[in-house]
Amino acid sequence: MPDGNISTLANVLDPDDTPTPDPSPQGGGEVERMLEALLFAAAEPLSLKDLASRLPAHADIPAGLEALRQQYATRGVQLVEVAGRWRFQTADDLAFLMTLEREEPRRLSRAAQETLAIVAYHQPVTRAEIEAIRGVQASRGTLDVLLEIGFVRPRGRRRTPGRPVTYVTTDAFLEHFGLASLTDLPGAAEMKAAGLLDLDLPPDFAVPDPSAAAPDDDPLEDEAPGEFHTDYLGPETPEA
Repeated sequence: MPDGNISTLANVLDPDDTPTPDPSPQGGGEVERMLEALLFAAAEPLSLKDLASRLPAHADIPAGLEALRQQYATRGVQLVEVAGRWRFQTADDLAFLMTLEREEPRRLSRAAQETLAIVAYHQPVTRAEIEAIRGVQASRGTLDVLLEIGFVRPRGRRRTPGRPVTYVTTDAFLEHFGLASLTDLPGAAEMKAAGLLDLDLPPDFAVPDPSAAAPDDDPLEDEAPGEFHTDYLGPETPEA
């Protein structure tokens, strides 16, 4: 058997002697893998200097980036250069998939919370009565916010001079706070236990019972079409 055939047979029988691919980082495929790993794990875009500090010397980084960019050109994630730095980002035509619409919960201001509590416990109550209980003049926006979100509604007009509008809470108020009815509002003992009331209260102090409020106003629906009443607001002043 010719020597050449013996040599070939020896290579087959001893795989350790067979040639193996060059694993050096200069090989295009290996550089691309390294770049892909770095860019995928990076928290921010990387510059050529950043990449060079991680890759072995003499690695052809520009060629590797261009090859990688072409590979991802039609993928959902693409390699792009932004301000001289490289990063992976979602393809422009798929940006709509990343859009998340959600409704931000609307937080009530302290003034609105106080006003809502007064309406809940003293209803039906007028704006003037709310101001008297709070001790400050109510701004236009505070009650408007409660009306807008549906926690409070106009009930009627008080049978007093000026016929001011009275306000009460709504079913949406009960649903939001998990109350079956107004009688489930916390009483003085419960609020004391929760630390919401000072322990040194006057002996005659009592939490109002909204369910016992007498209907002393006229429904708004009974007003004549031409009748017009203005709920006096007064000048705008900042609330506490």
